[in-house]
Amino acid sequence: MPDGQAVVARLRGASKRYGGTQALDGLDLSLHAGQVTSLLGANGAGKSTAVNLLLGLLAADAGEVSVFGRPPSSRAARLGTGAMLQSAGIPDRLRVGEVLALVRSYYRDPRSVADCVALAGLDGLLERPYRHLSGGQQRRVQFALAICGRPRLLCLDEPTTGLDIEARQGIWRAVRELVAGGSAVLLTTHYLEEAEALADHVAVIDRGRMLAQGSVAAIRAHVAQRRIRCVSVLDADAVARWPGVRQAERDGELLRIVADVAEPVVRRLLAADDRLHDLEVQRAGLADAFLELTRTPQQEAA
Repeated sequence: MPDGQAVVARLRGASKRYGGTQALDGLDLSLHAGQVTSLLGANGAGKSTAVNLLLGLLAADAGEVSVFGRPPSSRAARLGTGAMLQSAGIPDRLRVGEVLALVRSYYRDPRSVADCVALAGLDGLLERPYRHLSGGQQRRVQFALAICGRPRLLCLDEPTTGLDIEARQGIWRAVRELVAGGSAVLLTTHYLEEAEALADHVAVIDRGRMLAQGSVAAIRAHVAQRRIRCVSVLDADAVARWPGVRQAERDGELLRIVADVAEPVVRRLLAADDRLHDLEVQRAGLADAFLELTRTPQQEAA
């Protein structure tokens, strides 16, 4: 971890059970100032439970949970933390400006209304009743409420669900600005391209246990496969049977290949089709690594 990136929040050996279900099982996770940590896992992996422990909404059955070195339920921890969860509970009869003014009043030095509007993309919405907003607009209001107190720790649980591409990219820009100002951000998302675009650190969990964590590059390194794309007349089924090829499929004039090692496959492609062009080779992405890490023994045997 680079010098100067202080630990803002930590789960240490955290466990939580709901009846017969072990939601978290000895999870260790540290969140650092000036860094986005993306917590990835399938539904039921324990992501929301981890977020709720850090917010003081749940108590761990075992292990330690701290925010700014204090219990997450303490006043100091709560005032320094912002959260955007999957459910909001906002009074829907209030106007957006009224909701924002109410939440800003909880803090000693809140972010200005103008800054909240700019960061969350709320232009033209302050006079609108919350209940009359679209789902995407409501998510942007929820983001504004999460950041209005200048949080040192920001927890974002699936923040861009329901947003169009432009609004999603606006949230991404705002997150980068907050991180540049020293905030620690915990991001859970099912959009792997979102984690790849934003995260400095990635943690992959499954059934409450840590499977792998590190930089995006370190997580991607768990999968050595390469993706090859080209315009070719070669038969995809025939290419799929070549040594080292895991998958080959046709997408119009494009031939898409997943290979263990790119070089021998590329050489054979060029030898087999002298009209081949628009050749591209890419390493496996975060989504490929995530699927590989979370693959069950039954899936591996299939």
